[in-house]
Amino acid sequence: MRARTFTESGRRAQIVRAAIEVIAEDGYAKASFSRIAKQAGLSSTGMISYHFAGKDDLLAACVSEIELVTGAFMQPRIDAAVGHVAQLRAFVEANVELVGEHPAEIRALIDLVKNAGSQSAGVNGRLALFEEHFRTGQAAGAFGPLDARTTALAFTSGLDAVVATAAAAGLEPAELARIGRELADLYVRATAPESTGEHG
Repeated sequence: MRARTFTESGRRAQIVRAAIEVIAEDGYAKASFSRIAKQAGLSSTGMISYHFAGKDDLLAACVSEIELVTGAFMQPRIDAAVGHVAQLRAFVEANVELVGEHPAEIRALIDLVKNAGSQSAGVNGRLALFEEHFRTGQAAGAFGPLDARTTALAFTSGLDAVVATAAAAGLEPAELARIGRELADLYVRATAPESTGEHG
């Protein structure tokens, strides 16, 4: 029983991995079951239908897997940062560098959210997360006199644009790291208290 469970779990993961790769390479519109089966090395699409109720179910599994991968890369860096400003910087830099570490996942997630209408808790929850971050940071004296919601909207929209452009361009890791630092510097300057500059 355990061997069967492991095999089925492994096959499911194999299909999800193949689907992510196909979506990243060809786009959601061309990610047919036959194309995914070929990428996964399956003899037919029947195995996909066995493990997933339909395409929406498979796409939801792809989003969940991508969120696990991206979270595993970003969260330790954010957790290690001390203070509101340092956490803001860590989020930006990790998010941009993520493009070089997991390019297929990022390209696939962008396509799924934009073109397939897929829901990502991580993507959808960022606005509220950063609105609260800016608000509590203001209370701690880390950020200047800004409107938390407007700043959070500008922050997430701008970061998304940079990540999408970088993912499409296939930039090298060193260039991504440089862009991440520059973008983080920009956001830190824009949100800093007027009299004291950057602090925590």
